[in-house]
Amino acid sequence: MTHVFPRHTKARPPRAARGDGAYIIDESGKRYLDGSGGAAVSCLGHSDPDVTRAIKDQADRIAFAHTGFFTSEPAERLADRLIAHAPEGIERVYFVSGGSEAVEAALKLARQYFLEKGEPSRTRFIARRQSYHGNTLGALGTGGNMWRREPFAPLMVETSHIAPCYEYRGREDGETQEDYGLRVADELEAELRRVGPENVIAFVAEPVVGATLGAVPSVPGYFKRIRAICDRHGILLILDEVMCGMGRTGTLFASEQDGVRPDIVTIAKGLGAGYQPIGAMLCSGEIYAAIEGGSGFFQHGHTYIGHPVACAAADVVVGKLTAGGMTDRAARMGEVLDEALTARFGQHPHIGDIRGRGMFRGLELVEDRESKTPFDPARGINKRIKAAAFEAGLICYPMGGTIDGRRGDHVLLAPPFILTEDQVGELTDKLAAALEVALA
Repeated sequence: MTHVFPRHTKARPPRAARGDGAYIIDESGKRYLDGSGGAAVSCLGHSDPDVTRAIKDQADRIAFAHTGFFTSEPAERLADRLIAHAPEGIERVYFVSGGSEAVEAALKLARQYFLEKGEPSRTRFIARRQSYHGNTLGALGTGGNMWRREPFAPLMVETSHIAPCYEYRGREDGETQEDYGLRVADELEAELRRVGPENVIAFVAEPVVGATLGAVPSVPGYFKRIRAICDRHGILLILDEVMCGMGRTGTLFASEQDGVRPDIVTIAKGLGAGYQPIGAMLCSGEIYAAIEGGSGFFQHGHTYIGHPVACAAADVVVGKLTAGGMTDRAARMGEVLDEALTARFGQHPHIGDIRGRGMFRGLELVEDRESKTPFDPARGINKRIKAAAFEAGLICYPMGGTIDGRRGDHVLLAPPFILTEDQVGELTDKLAAALEVALA
């Protein structure tokens, strides 16, 4: 008997008892290799002593001070550290408690920015199909994850969706990567003309698409064209790095690898590495100046923003990701993981694509490699893989609806950056065993 409201009322998950590096150990003593970092969260594993010490030390000093009255040393220190490594032009940090909150803050700031500038007609967002930006209503409405959106569609913000940059399914025969990227990026131009650019606030996208597509990066040139289109029409570029940021793809900010400058960027998950609930919305100096020189008040807020204990934990995490070299390690170990996945599954009859960057990798499953035909959704392949992997002692992140919200299956891998080469072997062995069971 439990009074906890679980994610699924018919599931009875085991109780997590403790963490040991890349492993979670349940109350029976069974060890699970965390091959997905939960949901791309636990970048430093589950027992980092420096982070836990920072939490204890800050709680001993002061655990909470409402930002309506105070700032705090951990928040100031963490903001300075983030801005020192942020994309060009990003100058301010707004701390929240998670990814959905970060995206909500970004959407509301973008709208208020244009109100402060005297452009109230801008009310729409444009995003991409097969994207995911969070589960609160604004974030969910912006995202293009159809099965998550459907029950709540009547309640959502007005957003239109263009094609994702999804090379495995979208690039045509004879088309170069660059030509494909420009073609799908130009859908933004077409959509702006259709709805009127004067009515659009921002374009929202994940630099590397996470849960919905399974670690899909853009092709070269795509985001540079997107940036140019945004600039031409005076709309903002919001990059959602909640899942793919904070070193996950081998650079602290995922957008670094695309050579693009966002106006607003959202981060969470790896920012706190799972040790405390924290996220952040970072914005350009230009956007901040519009608020500062106008009303002076960002009409938004949550009780726990800038929480001192969460910021103290995240400050140690970001220090390890930067000066501590863990982001560089994610890039190196990401190549080791990619080589192991390719060696083990590159010729697998039901693995159509292996993709991603750094410690953020996806495998797309197909019934037939040649035609890229997906499995019948009724088979629930992704659910079977998740269950078989968990039974084998591997946590991974399979999802369905990869292609269009209904068809397609993939497995997302986002292990801790501390993973060893031996553990890479353990991960691929257990995943292979799970695939064999699930596909039987």
